[in-house]
Amino acid sequence: MQGIKYSILIIAITALGTLFTRAVPFLLFAKKKPPKTVVYVGTYLPAAVIAILIVYCICGSDLTIGSFDIYAILPKIIAGIAVVLLHVWKRNNLLSIAAGTVLYMVLIQRVFV
Repeated sequence: MQGIKYSILIIAITALGTLFTRAVPFLLFAKKKPPKTVVYVGTYLPAAVIAILIVYCICGSDLTIGSFDIYAILPKIIAGIAVVLLHVWKRNNLLSIAAGTVLYMVLIQRVFV
């Protein structure tokens, strides 16, 4: 089962799996209030994900005294601060991540060349 039939089957299975995982919360909590745990996770998880992404981006930098390069770490710090401030201000994950990525790319390709 190679070729186009296989590709269509894979796409269909993926679409059904995605649809199922997106619909389950609406099916479970359609008529009743979600549990406190679900509300708590929905409240605090976005900020935690942003924090993890920032730590992940900066963790690859060498901050030892002998090899510290300000031009290598400064764009990451500036973009990270921008992501945090934008997320606190707008509370929009997509906007925060996209703006931070664009800012970082502009900084490393135009400013800190």
